Amino acid sequence: MNSTTLTSETIELTPRYNLPIFIIILGVALSLVQMFVGIITILFGFFLLIQANIIKLKFTPKALEVYRQQNKIREFPYTDWQNWAIFWQPVPILFYFKEVKSIHFLPIIFDPITLKKCLEKYYPLS
Repeated sequence: MNSTTLTSETIELTPRYNLPIFIIILGVALSLVQMFVGIITILFGFFLLIQANIIKLKFTPKALEVYRQQNKIREFPYTDWQNWAIFWQPVPILFYFKEVKSIHFLPIIFDPITLKKCLEKYYPLS
């Protein structure tokens, strides 16, 4: 099955659990050395795991839409964008985009390949 859901030019990214699971495993290892830091890291990993199940990103022809389950909570029109980047390409962990009024950072809890294709399609960098 394809890693996206296509509906009249809308592309919904599928969740990816690699980053949250890696952070949880890192937290377990850290807890062997420093219990408090390990527990905080594990909790952060579980937070990202839950977010990967709840938050949905949809690329439409006009905007990036953010949903919490089925409710749209935010819309970012491409006309307001100035730049974007995906950090640490060997294993993508962070998605950044800048709008006219603000900067946004999102952990990569979505399919990074489809994310990059959508970014290049809807807001190609010069």
